[in-house]
Amino acid sequence: MVREPERQAIEQVRTFNRTVAERIGALSDEFLGRARPMGESRTLWEIGPRGAEVRELRARLNLDSGYATRVLQSLERQRLITIRASERDGRVREVRLTKAGRTERAELDRRSNRVARSFLEPLDDRQRSRLVDAMTEVERLMRASLVEIAVEDPGSADARWCVEQYFEELNRRFESGFEAGHTLALDLRELVPPSGLLLIARLRGRPVGCGALRFHLRHKPDIKRMWISPEVRGLGVGRRLLSELERQAKKAGAGAVRLETNRSLKEAIGLYRASGFREVKPFNAEPYAHHWFEKRLR
Repeated sequence: MVREPERQAIEQVRTFNRTVAERIGALSDEFLGRARPMGESRTLWEIGPRGAEVRELRARLNLDSGYATRVLQSLERQRLITIRASERDGRVREVRLTKAGRTERAELDRRSNRVARSFLEPLDDRQRSRLVDAMTEVERLMRASLVEIAVEDPGSADARWCVEQYFEELNRRFESGFEAGHTLALDLRELVPPSGLLLIARLRGRPVGCGALRFHLRHKPDIKRMWISPEVRGLGVGRRLLSELERQAKKAGAGAVRLETNRSLKEAIGLYRASGFREVKPFNAEPYAHHWFEKRLR
């Protein structure tokens, strides 16, 4: 049964969506006064002057394969794009704008600016400021809601990339730098269930964060490899990753989780403390650690 506050929140989101759709003309088959629907115009704009891989385009726009194929075929028939195999990898298809496509994209830009200006012109300065501030916050929160978190094979390309970013950041931020060979060993095979697991956070299909659990026979699971991309910091992704790691640990039967961290990572320390972790005595000999934390799972 849906509770009343949740029902009201859902209704407000739906009302907001209807108002935005009406205001930007999303319901018309001639979006922005051009002879094509919004999906095709949005795809044309997203391809951009440098082109894009079809699979990346689908991920950025959250399109299923069938719909994306129909949109691209329509744009190709209009001679606005070309689709061909990548020179780097014949299995990858790339889409690029033709000269007519670049001209049409520029026209869409001008018309989009006109629509945006129409939002602001009827308002006084105070109202404009409020609207822009509200839109900034809404866009930020909606971007946060697009982040998806799932268990990942630690040997995947995205997983390896996230761990590399994690090591690079530690090297930049630690007072004495960081060398992976000097830290306590953690084999990727230890992050494969049932001995452990790795979570990857993705935004529009791109990896933007990671976190891992390593299980022990007689000890509490360790939280490892917590990293968040700068582009999504402040969106609550770290808190979501931490919460999901706790859920996975509890699901596996653990009564508590633990972690260690470096004093340079002040944001992480703040997150752990705000999430209910308490500082404990050192439980390992990690040379880069200054703080050791533990949290009991209810």
